Amino acid sequence: MKKTGIFLLVILCFLSIFSGVGEMSMNGLMQGIKSQWLLLEETRLPRTVSVILAGSMLSICGLVTQKVLQNRFVSTSSIGMMDSARLGILLVMLFMPNSSIWQRTLVAFVFSYVGVLAFLFLTRLLPKNNSLIIPLTGMMFGNIIGAIANFFGYQFQLVQNMSSWLQGNFATVMKEDYRLIYLTIPVFIIIFLLLQQIMVLSLGDDLAQNLGVSVKQMQFVVLGLVALGSSVVLIMVGSVPFLGIVVPNLVTWYFGDHLHHSLAFTGIWGANFLLICDLLARNVIAPYELPVSVVVGVIGGIIFLLLIMRRRKLA
Repeated sequence: MKKTGIFLLVILCFLSIFSGVGEMSMNGLMQGIKSQWLLLEETRLPRTVSVILAGSMLSICGLVTQKVLQNRFVSTSSIGMMDSARLGILLVMLFMPNSSIWQRTLVAFVFSYVGVLAFLFLTRLLPKNNSLIIPLTGMMFGNIIGAIANFFGYQFQLVQNMSSWLQGNFATVMKEDYRLIYLTIPVFIIIFLLLQQIMVLSLGDDLAQNLGVSVKQMQFVVLGLVALGSSVVLIMVGSVPFLGIVVPNLVTWYFGDHLHHSLAFTGIWGANFLLICDLLARNVIAPYELPVSVVVGVIGGIIFLLLIMRRRKLA
């Protein structure tokens, strides 16, 4: 099944590179037509790489968050992390309008990290007998932070700028702009190196403590990595809903719950899922383009509802 995922990823990459308004073909590239090579280097290849890394990062971040919080229905978008980063970006636009993309990423990371730590403290006060309490509380927590961001946005007339910038869309990805997405690669590597500790964390705080893992310290480190990876994707692409919930649940449903197997599968199928949604976004109303967040929201929302209904039937 892993080979199937990789094979599908190769096919989708090929389709992504040759899909778009500008004329480009394999024959034209073989003939060395400069305009087609320029199109490949400036937009098509950067966009495809960005989709792969963003899809993998958001899916793996969702899986890791679910393991750390021991809940299958949480992700970076449902625990206030993305809303906290959005608040940070709004403040940057307000007080540092000429800031670089690196400065915006740093501020988004700090705010998302503080937000997730605040939510982590909040989860310790919640009952553990219902798996839907944590994600519902996370959504309310995120809505409160989002409401604060919207208040300041309306107050200083920045809502339209913030909404257009943070709407999930790969159409603006260019060769000179997408290098920040490479920050996700060291995050991938460190998460894989911490795989054993994350697996122990997923067993519960008491058992992890008995096995010699410093629970709070490891939670801070892992959630910091999640905040960094998610903030990079948010700055580069915008908000992509449901990806961090749907893909990890589908992968663990089909391939099992063991992280040694499911983490790599989650990255591969997360990239495949986002590539499919990006291709649909480009071709549904061609030559115009939908934001990929709209397509992911529709498909992911339907799958998420089916997952909840399936869980209720099993219960």
